[in-house]
Amino acid sequence: MNSAKPLVGSFVRIQKRDLQSLVDELKAVHDRVVGPREIDSAIVYDDLDHVDQLPIGVIDHQEGGVYRLTHESSDSHFDYVVGPQSLKSFLFPPHETISESFRKDGQWEIQAVETPATRIAVLGPRACDLRGLAIQDKVFLEGPYVDPGYKRRRDALFIVAVNCRRSVATCFCHAMDCGPAVTSHFDLALTEMDECFAVEIGTSAGGVAMDATSWEPMSETEVAQAKEVSVELEESMRNGTSARQMETGGIRELLMDNLEHPRWQEVADRCLSCGNCTMVCPTCFCSSADEVADLSGDHVRRERSWASCFTAEHSYMHSGNVRKTTRSRYRQWLTHKLATWQDQFDSSGCTGCGRCITWCPVGIDLTEEVAAIRGE
Repeated sequence: MNSAKPLVGSFVRIQKRDLQSLVDELKAVHDRVVGPREIDSAIVYDDLDHVDQLPIGVIDHQEGGVYRLTHESSDSHFDYVVGPQSLKSFLFPPHETISESFRKDGQWEIQAVETPATRIAVLGPRACDLRGLAIQDKVFLEGPYVDPGYKRRRDALFIVAVNCRRSVATCFCHAMDCGPAVTSHFDLALTEMDECFAVEIGTSAGGVAMDATSWEPMSETEVAQAKEVSVELEESMRNGTSARQMETGGIRELLMDNLEHPRWQEVADRCLSCGNCTMVCPTCFCSSADEVADLSGDHVRRERSWASCFTAEHSYMHSGNVRKTTRSRYRQWLTHKLATWQDQFDSSGCTGCGRCITWCPVGIDLTEEVAAIRGE
């Protein structure tokens, strides 16, 4: 162990066996440490006590409507890509009580619910997930109205990101300028090498955590070798050998000028309106609020839950349902994600993670839909 913690922006290396020292340190400081684990034939986030619980040697194979894992005889810790979960569920929970009302002596008293945030350290987010986090930060933290629950959880989150060194067929982060290299919004960023992990220090808290390990400084040559992992992967993705492609130039005008394109009906004939794409998306933030009363009627909880623009309830206004067809709902989702999101938040709402393609039961591919409307 070194006498001084590594500086923010520096690169250090640890042996693979020393990753456990980092996990132990995170467990000592945080309420929970979660990481990728193989559960029910998928890579999902769950509590992590030991690095042996990581899906070591596991490879994921993804296509439209297809997700499969295979096991190889290797010591690769992170050669799978992304599963159905992102950081969204840790910061914007699927279900949350946001206020409570109590009736006392005929008068109602409303109280905001301010549950202390659980200090969570998450191991494993990729570049597309961190861009999704940045987008959600903009939605929930910027502007005149800040979501207090999101802010408490965000302030308590520690992130150990991982640079991808392979992609799957549904990845297109390169097309959205969201990866594959991790560039921001992390405390530590790991790049897996043959014999060790290269670790970039993102914050002072990350440097403190690394000080519990037997880290060693990296030479300029070693840093360049670590960065080359992401460079080579991006080149292979852009050359079309390992990932989806999507042309984003003028995409807002393309979609908004083709609201009556026949392709909308073609995709609607396949779409099940199940909402899977919105559930797995790292940036979708629609929600609904319901009042839930107890049997006495004197205590009412306001509960917020994830919602989807593919449901009839989401499109209900005072005059009725304004989007009555699957065609109009899919068009709403895609045009908001790729076009009007730019008007609202000055960025795209898509990070190129490909989850919506993989987890669509019928394999609908938004990159194909954009290409079809473009006439390719």
